[in-house]
Amino acid sequence: MKLAFSTLGVPGLPLTDVLGLAAAHGYHGVELRAHAEEPVHPGLTPEQRADVAAEVKAAGLEILGLAGYVRVAAPGDDDTVVGEIRALLDLARDIGAPFVRVFPGGDGGENAEEADATAARRLGTAAEHATDVGVRILLETHDSHPTGADAMRVLGLVGHRQVGALWDVMHTWLGGEQPVESFAALSPHLGYVQVKDIASADDRTPLRLGAGVLPLTDVVETLSRHGWDGWLCWEYEKRWYPDAANFAELLTPGREHLARLLNESA
Repeated sequence: MKLAFSTLGVPGLPLTDVLGLAAAHGYHGVELRAHAEEPVHPGLTPEQRADVAAEVKAAGLEILGLAGYVRVAAPGDDDTVVGEIRALLDLARDIGAPFVRVFPGGDGGENAEEADATAARRLGTAAEHATDVGVRILLETHDSHPTGADAMRVLGLVGHRQVGALWDVMHTWLGGEQPVESFAALSPHLGYVQVKDIASADDRTPLRLGAGVLPLTDVVETLSRHGWDGWLCWEYEKRWYPDAANFAELLTPGREHLARLLNESA
């Protein structure tokens, strides 16, 4: 498996510095938070996009994916949501990212069946453009659809190879799903896995990997046992918890912890 980290842990940091951290601490790539607060976002010009791609290539690293904020099950106009996904897909194509992340984002005001149908309809429409640009859309286990079983209700309706799943291990755990259950549900569609650690369900302040309660050992063991060899991406939510420890100081211990889990599960 290859290791990456999300720029959610280093909010606003220039791309050059992000790539320097990844190289210095032994990571293979980075997940870029695609938000206007960040240096890489859909508003970049073609020239700026080309510069991003060249800089990443020169650093010998990979862009794992773009973490977007489109909410595919949210109320509203389909065209607006699909347009936002297409903009992310175009950016991903231009900078060489194979995946874009979207959220479910149901607001709870509609029933689950309606939310699933809305999300599937929009993802199915956007999948046509995803095919054209060679980028996969990944629905994250998050908010209104926290478990693998929840995500699969949507993905089963879409039924398109360019629409898959992003497994956020915190949300499936909060949803009461065991790693083996999450993997069984998501594996046919799994793009990559976001790992993290927290103190408890009530205190989600990000911690160094291995210092909290999330079942990371079971996650890695499950992935290894089934021969899955994709990306593990550490999403350290510093942007939402500014008082959390400095992420840069945790990068090497985090990589070493993941390496130990991988060695032990081999």
